[in-house]
Amino acid sequence: QVQLVESGGGSVQAGGSLRLSCAYTDSTYCMGWFRQAPGKGREGVAAVRTGVGYTYYADSVKGRFTISQDNAKNTLYLEMNSLKPEDTAMYYCAADQSSLLCRKELLKDGVKYWGQGTQVTVSS
Repeated sequence: QVQLVESGGGSVQAGGSLRLSCAYTDSTYCMGWFRQAPGKGREGVAAVRTGVGYTYYADSVKGRFTISQDNAKNTLYLEMNSLKPEDTAMYYCAADQSSLLCRKELLKDGVKYWGQGTQVTVSS
């Protein structure tokens, strides 16, 4: 059983930055971030292949968000810059033991473990 605990969410104005953290008890093949806005489905934001460092991003966040992993600290990060109001959502950390998340499509079908989520609100 892998436990994930997110932190770092908050409210920021458009153009601002936030860094999300996800503390985990054990890493899996692929780890990443999803988000879900009110009334919308959960979408993949970014993912990283554990131990290899390959990263994957949704087109909507490329060039603005950076995912990283520190296995010595058992922590996953999401650095978010140039935030936009449309980035407003609940952000979830995810651990996938398959290869479905670490691909261009950032599929959630293989995610076995989820964090409780942290809210990010971007005002215009």
